[in-house]
Amino acid sequence: MNENAAPLSPGVHTIDLDGITQRYHVHGTGPVCLAHPGGPGVFWESLRMPAVERHLTMVYVEPIGTGGSGRLASHPNGYTRERYTKALIGLLDHLNLPQAYLLGHSHGGFVVQYCALRHPDRVAGVVLYESSPLTGPEFMAEAMANVQEFSHRHADNPELAEVVQAFLATAAISNDAEFTAAARGLLPAYFADYWGREQEFAPMRATVSGRHISSFDEHLGPEIIDDREALASMAVPAMVVVGRHDVICGMRWARELSKLIPDSRLIVLNNSGHFGHIEEPEIFAEAVAGFVAS
Repeated sequence: MNENAAPLSPGVHTIDLDGITQRYHVHGTGPVCLAHPGGPGVFWESLRMPAVERHLTMVYVEPIGTGGSGRLASHPNGYTRERYTKALIGLLDHLNLPQAYLLGHSHGGFVVQYCALRHPDRVAGVVLYESSPLTGPEFMAEAMANVQEFSHRHADNPELAEVVQAFLATAAISNDAEFTAAARGLLPAYFADYWGREQEFAPMRATVSGRHISSFDEHLGPEIIDDREALASMAVPAMVVVGRHDVICGMRWARELSKLIPDSRLIVLNNSGHFGHIEEPEIFAEAVAGFVAS
């Protein structure tokens, strides 16, 4: 890691933003796209997109509080979308970019849509990848219904009970070890056909990890996410990408995002769950590259 390297040179970079370490990784060539992972708290490696890197310069962000980036004094609280957005804008400034594309996966989608709504002048376009316009009871009820449908499809699998239990345990996570255990436990539910392609996906399941980040601000107030009214005013090009079998940010929310955002395009990956860039990498890459080229 060369801290004196050019900001967009390939490899690992570490900078200081307002006294907080921000680490990011650069791979690929072409127009610049900042990729914000989900969770919050999932380490960036699971978002690596080699097929997309053939078309774009991907800047994989390790969000503050996660991986090699620094923690807030209020950790694990205080990681609001406002705070993440401030870090994204600071990173754009460091990269000397007046604009860039933003790709947000899962919770990262909440972050980049927030950024695009408040800083449209800095965003060339936004890819909302397995995202939603809101969280809360309605969101969780939909997720539970999708998990029940997943359970019906895999009722005869001996691992099913452990996967469902891991999903239910996410509400009680309070430390990094519990976060990582839950992520690995529930991962089969996040693929369209994990057990049918287990040899292919098992290495990811064995290595995926993260850090516990709460849903509270620094004053222990819950961060409420409901962008349904605001999305009608989004003034940047937008593409919504969803896996048809995603249990957590599924088809219902992708359709709603696409309906709410003016002139957005909707891409459905028919043989994917939550990780289309892994399950259908070429189709995913073609969609993202086509969106940027247009």
